[in-house]
Parts: sequence; C-alpha cells; structure tokens
Amino acid sequence: MIAADSSTLIAYIGNLGGADVDHLDEALASGDVVISPVVLSELLSDPKLPGHLADLVKRLPSFELGDGFWIRVGELRAHLIARKLRARLPDAMIAQSCIDHDVPLITRDADFRHFAKHGGLKLV
Repeated sequence: MIAADSSTLIAYIGNLGGADVDHLDEALASGDVVISPVVLSELLSDPKLPGHLADLVKRLPSFELGDGFWIRVGELRAHLIARKLRARLPDAMIAQSCIDHDVPLITRDADFRHFAKHGGLKLV
C-alpha cells in the first residue's frame, strides 16, 4: 500500500511521466493506493479537473483521521518549524495521516523530505 500525494497524482493525470508516475500506475492497477483527505480536497478543488479524473480520485480509498490527529499535526509541524524547516500545514496533515497509518508517501514535492528526516514519514 502507498499513499499518493497531489504532485504525483497531477503528474499521472497530466501524463508527465517519471519513476513516481510509473510506480503509481502499478499501484493503481493492483488497488494499492490510498490518499489523504487533504489530497482529495486539493485535487477536487481544481475546477479544470476533468469529470472522469474526478471520479477516479473519488473512488480511491482515503485515510480515516483518528483521535488526536490535529494535535499530532500541530506537534509535527512545530517540530519542523523549530528547526527552521518548511512545514506547510497541508503537507503536515498529509504527512501525519501517512505516519498514523504507517503507509509510505509517493510524491514529487521535496518539502516532504523534512517530514521523513525529522518526523518519521516514509517516502517511496
């Protein structure tokens, strides 16, 4: 099982290619993809997202947010900010949902490396 970030899903949708897109394509074919509710919201916020792709995204399973999720997000983000690292709130929410479910994230966004190095996020 892998979690897909918006950056890789957008590359996949746009046929941009790359190792991450190939890996995502294989995981989609085997039904091994999950997304964060934040990623779902980010993608569905695009008014130009074609209907068939919106339907694909809506069919992907998404993480349930457990008790204490928002506290863990805040603490994770504070941990990175204290080290003067970039930690955008949506990224912290995506990272924490992956950490909580022990699922690695596939992404093109280099900012997630901070969550991996300092927060326990696994990256594909």
